[in-house]
Amino acid sequence: MAYKGIQGIKFLIEINFYISVILLIAGGIFSVPGSNSIFEFNEDLYGALDNNLRMIMIYLAITEMVILVYCFCRKNFQIMTIIGFFLILMIGSMEFYGEINTVEIDENFPLFFLYTGLSHILFGAMASIKKNSIHTSPDQ
Repeated sequence: MAYKGIQGIKFLIEINFYISVILLIAGGIFSVPGSNSIFEFNEDLYGALDNNLRMIMIYLAITEMVILVYCFCRKNFQIMTIIGFFLILMIGSMEFYGEINTVEIDENFPLFFLYTGLSHILFGAMASIKKNSIHTSPDQ
């Protein structure tokens, strides 16, 4: 019974991770000017500074895709823990960017980065535990 519970938790963490990846990539792609973005970018008021935020989101989406391809090729997802920490650090970076440049940052950004970051951390930790349990045998 406990084994099924653990398998269920692993499945939920994995599904949650892939949802967060889709959300991260979609958030970046939909930030392209002219698209229906999930974030508010006030171009009329802030101009080029606000477009920098759009570019950050696009680069973030591209980076996520490259890292995922790398992880699938290597069949190793432990790096997602580090990626998650960097995504959470983006909350402070966005706030700092807005403060320095007097650009209003959409209030959805902190929740977005917190959710995607925590999802990546949980998935990376699960991958790390899984890999360590494979390398540890009862004979040792």
